[in-house]
Amino acid sequence: MKELNDPIEIMRRQLTELHPVGEEAWEEFSSIWVPVTFKRKSVITAAGEVEKYLYFVTDGVQRGFHLHEQKEATIVFTYPYSFSGIIDSFLLQKPSRYFLETLTMSSFLRAPYSLVEKCRQQHPAIAELMYKTLTHTVSGILERQIELMVYSAEEKFRTLLKRSPHILQIVPHKYLASYLGLDATTFSKLLATIRI
Repeated sequence: MKELNDPIEIMRRQLTELHPVGEEAWEEFSSIWVPVTFKRKSVITAAGEVEKYLYFVTDGVQRGFHLHEQKEATIVFTYPYSFSGIIDSFLLQKPSRYFLETLTMSSFLRAPYSLVEKCRQQHPAIAELMYKTLTHTVSGILERQIELMVYSAEEKFRTLLKRSPHILQIVPHKYLASYLGLDATTFSKLLATIRI
């Protein structure tokens, strides 16, 4: 019997909520994941590189960001137990426009593109699972676009805290400000005036 806190079992429980996967397909899919660890402030994927792996976070906090001239825009945070990686580069196998870095020491399970793709092609349940996962991801991206474009600074701040109440303790505030599209001064004022 597998332990309930085993990362592969946690992944299985999460994915089963989206779509059931038979035992044979799951055995093959679960066998392609290998544990890896990165030090704090490690660049896992750099802009210009092709994302070779899909990651499942087992420990630590990471961020995806875009660098334009000297300005950084934080796009996403990942932490246990979520998938990570530069997804468009991974799926298209084209150079990334984004960086993925660790904010803390981080551990993952990771699977290479070739084996993820092999599982997807050989097992319809895995293909359906990936489709449903991507559908939820796109929905979240569109929702975030609306937040960035039409919400006030206070609404953005409150929405972030409602969605991820723990984030103020685990992510440096300068990255949270960037993620919300706010300058550091505005973020500090919100932090001081809004009851959490």
